[in-house]
Amino acid sequence: MALKLRLARAGTKKRPHYNVVVADSREPRDGRFIEKIGFYNPLLPKDHADRLKLDVEKAKAWIEKGATATDRVHRFLADAGVLKPLQKNNPEKAKPKKKAQERAAAAAAAAGAAAGGGEEAPAA
Repeated sequence: MALKLRLARAGTKKRPHYNVVVADSREPRDGRFIEKIGFYNPLLPKDHADRLKLDVEKAKAWIEKGATATDRVHRFLADAGVLKPLQKNNPEKAKPKKKAQERAAAAAAAAGAAAGGGEEAPAA
């Protein structure tokens, strides 16, 4: 059984709050869970004391039993000092796309032609 520490959504429409739960990864997001270990209210300011309540000892115990945390819960646990922060790197995403590469090539060609004295070679 693959265990996850994840968020289960609660609250009304446009007023969400989340329970931090330990659940089987095959269960639905808001479905059956094994244990509730905290809650998260994203509507509160970041410095508010009740924005995140998490039982760190229970989280450590579940991680030792083999549970893995989702990205958001992993960030909460990293802030609490339980886990190391995730280091993500996707260099392909930062590269310019096709049209931007074409614009850059055209700009470089125009700059090269302007630096060459403005004389163009005759077309054959």
